[in-house]
Amino acid sequence: MTKIKFSKRAAVRNAPVAKSVARTNRASPDSGSPPKHIASAETLSVLIADDHTFIREALRALLVNDKSISVVGEAADGRKAVEMAVEKHPKILLMDIGMPRLNGLEAARQLKSLAPDVRVILLTAFGTDQYIQQVVDGDIHGYILKDSPSNLLTHAIHEVSKGNKFYSPAISRRMRSIYEDAVSRNGGRTAVKLTSREIEVLQLIAEGAANKQIAGELNISIKTVEKHRQNLMDKLRIHDTASLTRYAISSGVIDNMVQTLLPL
Repeated sequence: MTKIKFSKRAAVRNAPVAKSVARTNRASPDSGSPPKHIASAETLSVLIADDHTFIREALRALLVNDKSISVVGEAADGRKAVEMAVEKHPKILLMDIGMPRLNGLEAARQLKSLAPDVRVILLTAFGTDQYIQQVVDGDIHGYILKDSPSNLLTHAIHEVSKGNKFYSPAISRRMRSIYEDAVSRNGGRTAVKLTSREIEVLQLIAEGAANKQIAGELNISIKTVEKHRQNLMDKLRIHDTASLTRYAISSGVIDNMVQTLLPL
């Protein structure tokens, strides 16, 4: 089990919070609620979403060491994460970016309208410029690299729960660099804006799903899928499925491992 280390500086920062919680946990003479109920209301509910079972288990094992955090569920794909977040309404959704059915960035985008109070912290092994730009554009609450120290993750959860944003130091530095450069890495071309539905269709196409499968997954007609596919090709100036898959990978819609699904 990962050992969490707390610095003296972190302890000083968290002191006001600890005092606030202590005051709240004192039973009021006018309240009929027992202290246990009040303490439960103060815990931070967290939903974990990652397509790797051992990572979900490792994250749960880490978080249960923090008595102020309660893990309320786990999801193995992006679409399930959205469904569970709407159903359980956790304070924090801790979610991997590269997941099947719906990537973490698009899931976060959908939750802004479906469950706007759920705050999203994205986890990734890669801090690519494509991901970082989408995090900035999507107004994501937190973005943590998976090689970060364990205490950084728990600190991020507490900070984001208070309404702050939190990014891994390396991500913050790169964000500043991208902002200061203000120069597009794609040769100065205007960025292509895709709708939420087009991104969903693009991911499923890149994952190897046929039109009929996509229609069933998204609960739309095959003709509608064909229309979205055509719109994608027109907007991106792409004319074959393999090129759509390459675009999905290069833009961060899916992980590089999806390359094995189709011959490029």
